Amino acid sequence: MAYFDLQINGYAGVDFNDDVLDHASLAMVCQRLESQGVEGILATVVTDSIDRMEERIARLASLVEEHDEFQRMIKGIHVEGPFINPHSGYRGAHPQDAIIPADTSLMERLLAAGRGLVRLVTLAPEGDSGLRVTRMLADRKIIVSAGHTDASLDQLCAAIDNGLTMFTHVGNGCPASMPRHDNIIQRVLSLHGKLWLCFIADGAHIPFFVLKNYFDLVGLEKTIVVTDGIAAADLGPGRYKFGRWDMNIGDDLVARSPDKSHFLGSTVTMPRTFQNLTESLGMPAADALTLIESNPQKALGHAFQAGAG
Repeated sequence: MAYFDLQINGYAGVDFNDDVLDHASLAMVCQRLESQGVEGILATVVTDSIDRMEERIARLASLVEEHDEFQRMIKGIHVEGPFINPHSGYRGAHPQDAIIPADTSLMERLLAAGRGLVRLVTLAPEGDSGLRVTRMLADRKIIVSAGHTDASLDQLCAAIDNGLTMFTHVGNGCPASMPRHDNIIQRVLSLHGKLWLCFIADGAHIPFFVLKNYFDLVGLEKTIVVTDGIAAADLGPGRYKFGRWDMNIGDDLVARSPDKSHFLGSTVTMPRTFQNLTESLGMPAADALTLIESNPQKALGHAFQAGAG
């Protein structure tokens, strides 16, 4: 196996959004992922104040830049937020007080902190006035993904025209109840030939029968599966931290907010994801590997090649 995961927020007790991430913790994560057949990841930093995000991205970038052992596993950084939709449901686990409209100067700060390692940015097109940040990122061959968004069909199409190429975890990052027809899921599905669509296959974020419906509709050509793993991934029940959140993971291993209103990332691993796809969805092994090995790397294109070790 050679799994490639575009969205890991943390793993095995280590939170990439921790202010004290150190060499030993990151080394343990990389070794553990490698032992499970993972070939590469994008370490994900999520919404917080710009100052904190800048510091966390810089710490990750510094560790990766200084150690060859990390470069083999961490192929870049995924910045998820803070330029997302602030409304309840769409923002998911992202703290409302830190969500802001997209801004080129602030994006420049985050990119500078990443020292050339930022490969993917998730934002809400409706919060990107004039799509200036989208164009700036696309011009630099950084993948722009829509996510935690309620962009209209027209806004999504305009973003595609300006460099948007991906959608972050379809079926999540949106309210549990929405208009039955014109909603963000249906809009994105209608554009499946123009965007790489990412899904979480843990059975909790999307029930397996629904996930199968999505795959049957969009096909495999531009489909990707991620874990959205957090510090609790590959561990059992217990208390864990993810960004600002302190959470208690129960026996079902589902990461939920204390009020149970939304998920806080996932605890699923890539080996378990492969099992879910082949057993729970009945997908041929070769097709499952397309979604978790070759397609993620293909989608990153020049951005991945720029960061390949």
